[in-house]
Amino acid sequence: MSYCLNPSCPSPQNPDGTNFCLSCGTKLLLRDRYRGMKSLGQGGFGKTFLAVDEDKPSHPYCVIKQFLPQTQGKKNLQKAAELFNQEAIRLDELGKHAQIPELLAYFSQEGQQYLVQEFIEGENLAQALATQGTFDEAQIRAILHDLLPVLQFVHQHQVIHRDIKPENIISRNLNQLGKGGVKGHLVLVDFGASKLATGTALARTGTVIGSAGYASPEQAIGRAVFASDLYSLGVTCIHLLTQMHPFDLFDAGEGVWVWRDVLSHPVSDALGGILDKMIASPINQRYQSAAEVMSDLQAQMPARLTKKPPQPVKPVKSVKPQPIAKQYSSKIDQELTELRSEFLGTPTPQKPSQKSTTGSSANRAKSPSQIDLELEEIKSQFLGSDNEH
Repeated sequence: MSYCLNPSCPSPQNPDGTNFCLSCGTKLLLRDRYRGMKSLGQGGFGKTFLAVDEDKPSHPYCVIKQFLPQTQGKKNLQKAAELFNQEAIRLDELGKHAQIPELLAYFSQEGQQYLVQEFIEGENLAQALATQGTFDEAQIRAILHDLLPVLQFVHQHQVIHRDIKPENIISRNLNQLGKGGVKGHLVLVDFGASKLATGTALARTGTVIGSAGYASPEQAIGRAVFASDLYSLGVTCIHLLTQMHPFDLFDAGEGVWVWRDVLSHPVSDALGGILDKMIASPINQRYQSAAEVMSDLQAQMPARLTKKPPQPVKPVKSVKPQPIAKQYSSKIDQELTELRSEFLGTPTPQKPSQKSTTGSSANRAKSPSQIDLELEEIKSQFLGSDNEH
């Protein structure tokens, strides 16, 4: 199927292999390589089409954006054209990142402006919410861990996205190999509303842009900052947790968010505190960078035994303190004995702290099992060998 991109065409669908529209005569191949397949939708600035790149042997899919603003008035048209051109510039600067669509081409043909970008195969988070229902804490944490580094990258390039919402976050299909061999990552799309955050640009009021409910208070008056994107990501998370529009999660009379009152799945106080700080209305009470949010998320990760040994017990004053390795030995032997019993299905000794069961299994067994060897290796990582002291 070939799809005619002429906005005035009365019958845009054409048979495969057609080079000129049978209805209006418009050339169907853009730049003699990009063939439209079907319409994907229409926004305020134009239409989006699924296409194939016939210049490559595999004929990979791509996305064509056609500049076709719905706005009226010379000033508004100029602004729309500026934003369309701006998206091409941002994608050219940022599109080498594995989680941002790559810009493939930007040109004009027969009086129309076109932008061609990488096609991301998968469903967006709004579609996922509709099919699977509300998200739980583990899913929200995964989204934050996946997207915050992308936002950090975008902000380091002095760009504010300004339109973060579930529809603009696509979960790449696991079978689609991304740039750099990356699979399955969330991809941030639609940089048509993005803004270059130069010093002079941040100091003046700009265009009011963004999606209702997801845009921060300062963005609603044209003063978006980096923290505005964090606000939108936080609102996206509470929408995914509740499946309710952000307007229904905010008590305008009290000026507070009430998203906890309608949760389908409870969340921890730790995650709740992070989300609350992301969606705080005053900028100075909100996270100022994606790195700050990532730091708080990382601080909540549980410590693993293999990374951090247990805290030593304070020695009794009347007893001479033992070397550090001796202090840990009994505790570690107890935990390793319990671990061994889980693997072998044998009962755990009643008194693991007795001298007869402490650290002597390897000496008694002339042919220790593989499990015993591995447990002894773990123990030596914490206590060190006798040769080290």
